[in-house]
Amino acid sequence: MDDSTITFVVLGATVLLFVVDRLPVAVVALLVPLALWATGVLSLEDALAGFGDPTVLFIAALFVVSEALEAAGVTAWVGQQLVARVGGSRVRLIVLTMGLAAGLTALLNVNGAVAALVPVAVVLAVRTRHSPSQLLLPVAFAAHAGSLLALTGTPVNVIVAEEGGFGFFEFALAGVPLVLGTVLIVLLFGERLLPSRTPRSIAPDFSGHARTLVEQYQLDHPEDALLNRRSGVAEVVIPPRSALAGDRVFPGMVTPSGDLVVLAVQRRGEDVGPTALSEGDTLLLQGSWDALDRGLDELLVVDEPELVRRAVPLGAGAGRALGVLAAMVVLLASGLVPAAVAGLLAAMAMVVLRVLTVEEAQRGVSWTTVVLVGGMMSLSAAMVATGAAGSLAGLLVDVVGDLGPHALLLGLFVLTAALGQLISNMATALIVIPVALTAAADMDVAAEPVLMAVAVSAAAAFLTPVATPANLMVMEPGGYRFGDYWKLGLPLLVLFGVVAVLWVPLIWRF
Repeated sequence: MDDSTITFVVLGATVLLFVVDRLPVAVVALLVPLALWATGVLSLEDALAGFGDPTVLFIAALFVVSEALEAAGVTAWVGQQLVARVGGSRVRLIVLTMGLAAGLTALLNVNGAVAALVPVAVVLAVRTRHSPSQLLLPVAFAAHAGSLLALTGTPVNVIVAEEGGFGFFEFALAGVPLVLGTVLIVLLFGERLLPSRTPRSIAPDFSGHARTLVEQYQLDHPEDALLNRRSGVAEVVIPPRSALAGDRVFPGMVTPSGDLVVLAVQRRGEDVGPTALSEGDTLLLQGSWDALDRGLDELLVVDEPELVRRAVPLGAGAGRALGVLAAMVVLLASGLVPAAVAGLLAAMAMVVLRVLTVEEAQRGVSWTTVVLVGGMMSLSAAMVATGAAGSLAGLLVDVVGDLGPHALLLGLFVLTAALGQLISNMATALIVIPVALTAAADMDVAAEPVLMAVAVSAAAAFLTPVATPANLMVMEPGGYRFGDYWKLGLPLLVLFGVVAVLWVPLIWRF
């Protein structure tokens, strides 16, 4: 078999393994570059090059920025504002979160918007008693639609604008109907087409934590006195064989370190006054967040202060985190530095400015997503290098070239959307755009509608989790499986096809 055929075989085997879902997705992603190397399609350096690709570094950096926003209470504040406006309405929940995703994408790009909004969407889902799986995929798909609102939405737009001379907001003529249609489809069909599934791990919701503690310990403290930007509380248990057993404590006393105050003591669920500590006693301690972080080593902590602190809206470090985010947005929108550089600078700034510790930054990265993106990039490279993708493009244009301009747009949509489910949008666009321009010239058709149709088609990456990094970012926190994507993705694919083939020529004439 030639290299092109081997690439198609590896592609088919990869899709099959994803669908069967017997191996972890990260293992499948690692098998792809190894298979392409073992069969001689790619050298070892090319097969593993995806793990050092700027896109992979950018995605990892975005996870760190997202973690910093969550740790500083920015996520909690955004979630609080949205919850106040959503109430119990599913319609408002969908419209506001998807609208926010689309708008943020126009400024950042798809990956940046989704990375920033995943923790917000999880918080919203928990607080409004919805499954995260009902909200996270719509957020990712709204980001795809929002990428057509402005030139900065995706690198594909930049390539298309260079060829067709489109203005910064001219993309919105196609993007606005895409965003509106995407939101409408999710509202009408999302509840039935999306799984209602609880992911394996989900961050606990501490939005009502202060109220719970006031009731549990019958305190006369206002809730905002327990948890605020400067100080918090920790519920701790005296562990077995603790050296603290036998020490006398009473509510209101200051601990020997001088940093913490004992607010309450309970034994078997009942409040007690001055007493000698016993194993299993529960104490409620109050102090600064720094004191709580360093003063609980000898105790069993019920809820880690690091996690509880994230429920405080706009907590300590929020100003620094927002400043770094704003600087990153400016760098991304202006193009002063490559996206990966902007992301890495922002991630490093979050650590240097002590919004995050190095350990927190490392924990914030979804390494499964990073491995998936890096591994699957080898397949994209093989499709291009072996000519497999190019042969598909040439074949399709040969089929539709004599059927008129609308047939050309339909053919380009099918080709671009099909490739876009398996290889990156950028790689797809780089393959299809030259073919599209050649076909348009041969048919004496204007380049603008053809280029815009390709841009719309490249954004229609809905059917698989490996279609885009944004799709992968929501897979783990949403508890999705490979087969969950196409159910909602298929009607959205039809919407994007209608816009690419029928709406685009009404705006940009043949």
